[in-house]
Amino acid sequence: MTAVDATFRRPRGWLSKRHSLRVEALLVLGLYGLYELARGLVVGQTAEAELHAHRLVALERSLHVFHEATVQRAAHELPGLVGLFGTAYLTLHLTVTVAVLLWLHQRRPSAFAFVRTTLLLASGLALVGFLLYPTAPPRLAGIGIADTVSNGHISLNHGLVSSLYNPYAAVPSMHIGYALVVGASLLHYGRPPLLRALGLLYAPLVLLVVVATGNHFFVDAAAGAMAAGLGAAAAAVLTLHATPTSLTALPTRHEPLPAIERRAA
Repeated sequence: MTAVDATFRRPRGWLSKRHSLRVEALLVLGLYGLYELARGLVVGQTAEAELHAHRLVALERSLHVFHEATVQRAAHELPGLVGLFGTAYLTLHLTVTVAVLLWLHQRRPSAFAFVRTTLLLASGLALVGFLLYPTAPPRLAGIGIADTVSNGHISLNHGLVSSLYNPYAAVPSMHIGYALVVGASLLHYGRPPLLRALGLLYAPLVLLVVVATGNHFFVDAAAGAMAAGLGAAAAAVLTLHATPTSLTALPTRHEPLPAIERRAA
């Protein structure tokens, strides 16, 4: 075995395994630290971010998919819906993702490494996108789309929320990237029909939320889906085929669960 092979096998073997909750939590904190670093590097690039947003508008117009304002107006037609979408935008992305990861860690341990690694690699791709192509969201692009999340109590642009939020990390939309991974996990590994139905509906719901609140273009969502797909493809290589015995084959919904998982589920 060459030195390069040995170096590659170490992280590959680590990623192919399910570790303790403490170790997995440290990994998440490390990823968040990288995100904050990326956020600091793009601060002050307002003009460039707005220029990139206008280029996305031009692209969507050429593709006849520039309908974000129409979606937002439609959401305003139902009283209370915009406020509900604002709450969903602030809460679903992290809470649902963490809840599904915890569920996989405890109830579907053979699936956890693949899903975790998919999210990790997709997030890494997203960080590259944030750095190379900082983009203002529709609500900050001066194109007539309102910020429906910020109000008298919560603001995406000031205070504590803004300190945790990168306003120019619109491309790719990892709200959509994470939602696709979470939805696919519920659909594939969930047993109750209701859980699988939620998995099927989750990503479309998140797409509606991020567009109606003025936080993403449809092109952002497509880029997020691409990041999730590339992350899943790379995770399959790194985890499912790390070594012949490093990871138990992932159960499909057609296969019976091992006895220990049947008791846990």
